[in-house]
This record gives sequence, structure tokens and C-alpha cells, in this order.
Amino acid sequence: MQYTQKTIEYFKNAVNMGRIEDADGIGKVGNPVCGDVMWIYIKVDDKGIITDCKFETFGCVAAIATSSLATELVKGKTINEALQITNKRIVEILGGLPKEKYHCSILAEEGIKKAIEDYRQKNINVK
Repeated sequence: MQYTQKTIEYFKNAVNMGRIEDADGIGKVGNPVCGDVMWIYIKVDDKGIITDCKFETFGCVAAIATSSLATELVKGKTINEALQITNKRIVEILGGLPKEKYHCSILAEEGIKKAIEDYRQKNINVK
């Protein structure tokens, strides 16, 4: 299977690239086999809504496309809503990924979860 047109579009026109310097949560994930590394940054308001999400990814087309899509999906969501976003949903929206690139969608999901976990650890009283 080749990359879908949607995956190529998310790669070529990636949104939310970059770093949030004063991020409320940061998630770093990587795959030692392929060398992909993602940093996901989130900003959360006092109501628990993710108001901004950015990524820095060093990796292939699929890694960048899944990072970009994941950041779009969590913006405007509550922490709990963001935790419901799965790698399967990311793959579904992209119209599929080559089997050997499926792990990129898992990294994107894990990156979001790690950023939220980091946010929660910094804000112990947050549910």
C-alpha cells in the first residue's frame, strides 16, 4: 500500500509544527527501530480545554502526517476527550497507512497521552 492522498497532504501541509515554549504538558515518544521521535506540546486553560497543541517530529512522511493530524484532533477538546483519540482513529481519517508505518499512528497517540500525563503531574489536583 502506498500513502493515501490525505496522508501526503498532511505531510506536505503540516499544521501546528513547532514548539510551545511555555507548554503546560510535553510528551516525548520514539521508536528505536525506525528512529522516529515526536515531541507533543499542549497548552491547557483553567477549564481543562486544550487551547493549543504543537509538535516537533523527526521522522518519515507517516510520522509527520500523524503528528499533524493528532494535534488538530486535540485542539479545543477537554483532557478527557483528547484521551479518547486513538491511533485507529488517526489511521481511519488518513484513509489508511502502509502496514510498516502503522507504528507512527501509535506514536502520535502515545505522544498526546504523555503530554497529558505530564500536564497532570504538574497539576496534581487536575482530574
